[in-house]
Amino acid sequence: MKALRTPLITAALLATLAGSAMAQMGPGGMQGPDGHHGPRMEKMREHMAERHQHHLTELKTRLKLQPDQETAWKTFAEAMQAPVQVPARPERAAMEKLTTPERIDQMQARHAQREAEMKKRGDATKAFYASLSPEQKKTFDAETARHMASG
Repeated sequence: MKALRTPLITAALLATLAGSAMAQMGPGGMQGPDGHHGPRMEKMREHMAERHQHHLTELKTRLKLQPDQETAWKTFAEAMQAPVQVPARPERAAMEKLTTPERIDQMQARHAQREAEMKKRGDATKAFYASLSPEQKKTFDAETARHMASG
């Protein structure tokens, strides 16, 4: 049972991080109504990045990492960063011109891209978690559960 708990916590953490980012984006994603990134959207993205960085900094402090864990931390922290380029959501008019099978293909491609990003983050989290001491794992589990409860 315990072996199952860690992957479930990790998956839930990743889903929460992705879900909160998607929820804050709204129905238009990070694009403005004209399909471009407006100043408001950029400001929101910057705010989200600052909040995320703050959470990572707090986590690192609470884990009290040893010098030999810094490389694993760096890999984990880099994998948890938002992509530099947020994939643009297709315009409604363009989607309406496609056939149903073409729209399904487009949606499946976007889903596969998101799934690949989530797998990358999950793998990085598992690798970092494996480098932690038992006490650090307890802290990591508690912090990720606390973050999920507040997200």
